[in-house]
Amino acid sequence: MSYQRILLKLSGEALGDPSSGHGIDPETAAKFAQQIARVVGLGVEVALVCGGGNILRGAEFSRLGGHRANADYMGMLGTVINALALSDAIEQQGVETRVMTALEIRQVAEPFVRRRADAHLSRGRVVLLAAGTGNPFFTTDTAAALRANELECEVLLKATKVDGVYSADPKKDPSATRFDELTYMEVLERGLRVMDGTAITLCMENDLPVVVFDLFQEGNLERVVRGEALGTRIRS
Repeated sequence: MSYQRILLKLSGEALGDPSSGHGIDPETAAKFAQQIARVVGLGVEVALVCGGGNILRGAEFSRLGGHRANADYMGMLGTVINALALSDAIEQQGVETRVMTALEIRQVAEPFVRRRADAHLSRGRVVLLAAGTGNPFFTTDTAAALRANELECEVLLKATKVDGVYSADPKKDPSATRFDELTYMEVLERGLRVMDGTAITLCMENDLPVVVFDLFQEGNLERVVRGEALGTRIRS
């Protein structure tokens, strides 16, 4: 394997109903779980951060009049729901999991403690990291970059519905071109919306490579972990 410890970042919408992006689609969760279980079986240690946009986006909710901090906390709780759903789907594949949260919800998950998370990963458990950073105004992309660095992951894998980073939205602009490689600074300077600026900066400052790829294509997670040139690689 090219990587022994990875952090996989999933958007909440990826788990949602294929037609709307809302709610949780059990079939989609099961397909993701199968891919994750396969790479765990190859000896790869997997941490996972999932967004909550299929349930609620704090920034959008606050634009309707809600307080931004409260809206962000609501979004964090949405990520906990997604983590529990994915945890169940992964365990149905015969792989142990642990859900750890930045907000304490002891009845359903462990509080995030770096050393404990590291120990779970070393024992072959998939660690699902929920509730973002535990702070409002920070995205789950930033949480993924933070946790990947804390847990000394070798790469941050950003799973999307497209096969990499494009110069524009390929669904809206047929002339959009896909990048095979980008530097962190190119992402920031071009204003490419693959991850927010804080997350990219965290990766840049800690020299953490990012691979953006299509998780909806069966077997792609294993291909990326094996080192195949899929999607777009972002590095120094």
